[in-house]
Amino acid sequence: MTVRNRGRKVIVGMSGGVDSSVTAYLLKEEGYEVEGLSFILYEARLKGTFTGCCSIEAINDAQRTAESIGVSHNRLDLRDEFMEKVIDPFIDAYSKGLTPNPCILCNKFIKFPYLLKIASEKGAEFIATGHYARVEGDGFPLLKKGMDLRKDQSYVLYVLKEDELKQLVLPLGYRKKEEVRKIALSLNLPAARRPESQEICFIEDRKYFKLLNNIMPPSEGPIIEAETGKVLGKHKGIHLFTVGQRKRLGISTGKPLYVVRIDPAEKAVYVGPREMALQREFHVVDINWLIRREDFLNTRISELGRQFRATVKVRSMMKDEPATVTVLDRYTARVCFEQAQWAPAPGQSAVFYDGDTVIGGGIIR
Repeated sequence: MTVRNRGRKVIVGMSGGVDSSVTAYLLKEEGYEVEGLSFILYEARLKGTFTGCCSIEAINDAQRTAESIGVSHNRLDLRDEFMEKVIDPFIDAYSKGLTPNPCILCNKFIKFPYLLKIASEKGAEFIATGHYARVEGDGFPLLKKGMDLRKDQSYVLYVLKEDELKQLVLPLGYRKKEEVRKIALSLNLPAARRPESQEICFIEDRKYFKLLNNIMPPSEGPIIEAETGKVLGKHKGIHLFTVGQRKRLGISTGKPLYVVRIDPAEKAVYVGPREMALQREFHVVDINWLIRREDFLNTRISELGRQFRATVKVRSMMKDEPATVTVLDRYTARVCFEQAQWAPAPGQSAVFYDGDTVIGGGIIR
């Protein structure tokens, strides 16, 4: 037991997966007073049988894990809040031809605000999750990549605020996934053999279009060849498409085509060869800065162009690539990659890095 942590209370978000289960165990071993908290988010609001993270089945595993390692555990029903803040915006974004990231919405509006709320109510100093990322820094917290770059999840945490980062403990940021799985197996935790969580917890088999088809009425529009303007066919709704998509286009041309643009006003889906889905430049809005912005701007941004060099991710599992970021105002910037990147999709997030430190990020427009 680490003496300096003895009696320091932490609320651990337990989704029922192996990562959050091992997080609770590690913090208990470090001397923290651990209380697990699971959120009921979507079941009975959506059709289907769910087994992924935050499902009732997974939450039951979290309860059993808490009992096996000797910590308390509670559940909080946030289904109404999750519907309002995550699922409804998810559906609305697809109806507008955008590609949202519900994990980021959940972190911003559900997971971390409610972890902090419960921590405050219970007198806990800290909150913790099973994310593979790090929070470091004396006085001012800096969000950094996890040491296991294959599992790094700093991308989905860029929306956090300073007060959330100050209280956040991320023990898995310094460990590799294989080590975490071994710990779970050695302890025979209920989640030890649970498969990796699917990308979107409330969508079965990662087939988001099935959910949207059940909710949204068909709305026909043209599928247009971007290079020629030729109409190649019809679709049943722009909500069924995302930039970079190749499958389920419903057309046959004898050559591979990809969605390169979606026009919600025309209800049109534009398709073209792969190279047309590559982009170097785009705008980013609703930026959340995770550094002391004034200090950073004074030291890194040129006086004339208000530009700085960074590496940028436009999806969670890609490698961040070199780019120039031009700050247009406090919440808006333009990103220009050195090399064109695959299908930056409007509605997704672009996250800026200085080495392994997250500078900030926002929504691609």
